[in-house]
Amino acid sequence: MGKRGKKKIKGNNFKPRLSIHRSNKHIYAQIIDDSSSRTIISCSTLDLDVRSRCLNTSNKIASRLVGEIIGTKLLNEKITQIIFDRGKKPYHGRIKEVAEGVRLMGLKF
Repeated sequence: MGKRGKKKIKGNNFKPRLSIHRSNKHIYAQIIDDSSSRTIISCSTLDLDVRSRCLNTSNKIASRLVGEIIGTKLLNEKITQIIFDRGKKPYHGRIKEVAEGVRLMGLKF
């Protein structure tokens, strides 16, 4: 990371934070309201609807599916803008596919 450190990314109830965690086998996405410190919506490749649609949970297809599912859940909650938090991981591969899946549903960040 370097000497500077990372800027803190915070969401509120108008623009919640989309936090992404990637492991070797799965990808996890959750929408967090930092003002009240609670998770609003979560989705991962461990969910049954994602596992039933794809064979492998550690590829880009499964990651895009997680992004699309969390995007539809956000639209059902009437949330149209979010803040994207990728953590320490670079923005490419499976993390980029989650973001593209959320953008595909019409959300802005």
